[in-house]
Amino acid sequence: MYDSRKLREFLPVILLDAFFAIAKASDLRRKIQFVGSDFYIMVVTSQGMQRKLILTADGSPSLELEGLQETYHSRHGAVTESSYVFIEHGLTFFKHVPQLRVFEMGFGTGLNAMLTKEYAEEENLKIRYTGLEAYPLTELEWNAFANAFDGECRAVLMDLHSMAWAENHEISKNFSFKKVDDELETFEHKDELFHVIFYDAFGPKIQPELWSIEALEKVTDLLLPGGLFITYCAQGQFRRNLRELGMRVQSYPGPPGKREMTRAIKDGNLPI
Repeated sequence: MYDSRKLREFLPVILLDAFFAIAKASDLRRKIQFVGSDFYIMVVTSQGMQRKLILTADGSPSLELEGLQETYHSRHGAVTESSYVFIEHGLTFFKHVPQLRVFEMGFGTGLNAMLTKEYAEEENLKIRYTGLEAYPLTELEWNAFANAFDGECRAVLMDLHSMAWAENHEISKNFSFKKVDDELETFEHKDELFHVIFYDAFGPKIQPELWSIEALEKVTDLLLPGGLFITYCAQGQFRRNLRELGMRVQSYPGPPGKREMTRAIKDGNLPI
């Protein structure tokens, strides 16, 4: 039994209501922890990882890998970071292109995909989005994450996570979506190349193999000539790897809490 009186001392109502609805319906292994005013939904995944729901500085949610102190988004603001890195320094680079193809390495919570859909509709662009994820969230996790948002954002996140894997989905006239449950090493893509790559894997300290020159070569091979690789990471060896692959590496001020971020352009002229 969960003590709703104790929970209501700590939780925003929207998170609390989401938790009880999910906990009642779910048979996933879970537990609640209280540390000060923080609320954690803890899930042990099939890969042995423990993930907990947290709130970041701008009020938006994220997930943390328990024991590693690694989060899916910046503690300084999940929406703030994703909007700054992937929308402002990524998608706006192609405002002149009416139809974009975006590949995301690390679909995760679906936040970047949700923000991309919002951007496509605001700018009246057509975007085809493919997200790769090796360790999908459980239903408990994505329900809790989505229910930390209001209205349309919550509905979009619910749709993205509940849709079938490995299928194309026409979500709106501006946004189509496909998610693939696979690791980068075994991922095979035989369709068209992409204008933009959102590289949103965990950092080099947690997943060094995803920042190796071999992994980056596979990913940048998915780009069109003149295409854009964008990430929050600014590690020196990672940037040297990109340069060795012939990418034109650019440094930009980072989002709150980070000094720098990285954008890289593939040589060639983008076909229009």
